[in-house]
Amino acid sequence: MSTIIQIVQHLRPGGIETMALDLLSFGSKSNTCYIISLEDTFENAVIRWPRLAPFKNKLFFLNKKPGFQPSLFSSLFRLFQSLDPIAIHTHHIGPLIYAGISGRAFGILSHVHTEHDAWHLDNRKQRKLQKYALKIANPTLVADSESVAKDLGNYIKNRHISIIRNGINTEYFIPGNKNISRRFLHLPLDKKIIGCSGRMEPVKGQHFLLDAIRLLSDDIHLAIAGSGSQEINLKNQAKVLNIENRVHFLGHLDNMNTFYQSLDVFCLPSLNEGFPLSPLEAQSCGIRTVVTNVGGSIETVCPKTGDSVEKESPIALSLGLLHSLNMPKSLVPRDFAKKHGNVTNMVAEYSQLLLKPGCLL
Repeated sequence: MSTIIQIVQHLRPGGIETMALDLLSFGSKSNTCYIISLEDTFENAVIRWPRLAPFKNKLFFLNKKPGFQPSLFSSLFRLFQSLDPIAIHTHHIGPLIYAGISGRAFGILSHVHTEHDAWHLDNRKQRKLQKYALKIANPTLVADSESVAKDLGNYIKNRHISIIRNGINTEYFIPGNKNISRRFLHLPLDKKIIGCSGRMEPVKGQHFLLDAIRLLSDDIHLAIAGSGSQEINLKNQAKVLNIENRVHFLGHLDNMNTFYQSLDVFCLPSLNEGFPLSPLEAQSCGIRTVVTNVGGSIETVCPKTGDSVEKESPIALSLGLLHSLNMPKSLVPRDFAKKHGNVTNMVAEYSQLLLKPGCLL
């Protein structure tokens, strides 16, 4: 039995972290898989994200503090000695630096590194750091979308970049009864509801979505699932716009399938993205989706039933949402998600790459 370890910056609710758990859940039973989180402790992490609880014996936390922490190299080295992995899989620049260098020193032969976005490479210091880490760790480099691969190629020269798109559990995210879901979430039954989920941070663009909702008729409501630093600001914005009775802040939800099933349309108004999972989750539930044309977002949307609009534009958002709201319900979005965003396909591609003979340098 082979041991494979993923290394992430933290385990808080988000796309990268969800993907890491899915790789853990759906990986081959012939492999023993673990996740190492550089930051936090299990006790703190599970409070923020109860979904972690069943994976307790598969998770390790190094409680990293802000800033560069050289002691992490030895902590990772000792963990590698204990777990004896044949392959590691790092996500983003922090894990690449710490685990990539430690893994190289330990002699781990297979290292796959996934970049989930590339806008951090606009920063010259970050770009130099990334190139240095890639040179030392020498991983097999993966991008999660064509957009990220293109941006990486512009900055990181003379490296082959594989593309493996993120996937979701299409057997969990399924169509359901809208009214039952709305009753469970205490949402109105007689309104059209647009949904948005994710961290409440400026980069997620929910403030532009609130401006867009103000431009739509009063029978159109917005349900927001998630939490973050902008929650109070967004609630205040809804009051200032006089739409607080049309905006429903649901907080963090563990039953996201119920959330998507309650919607008429899903919207992701982000200012930057890699390859987001939420549009695929919504479409797997049969929900039409509108995204802003940033990063790999457009790659996650069914071209027959979805819309992409200009970022930072409430008018463009409102028009795209209105168009989707006026379209009939369809199962085509689910067919798209099953074909282009299935977790089993993602797991198979990563497993093949991690255990590929040519990857064992």
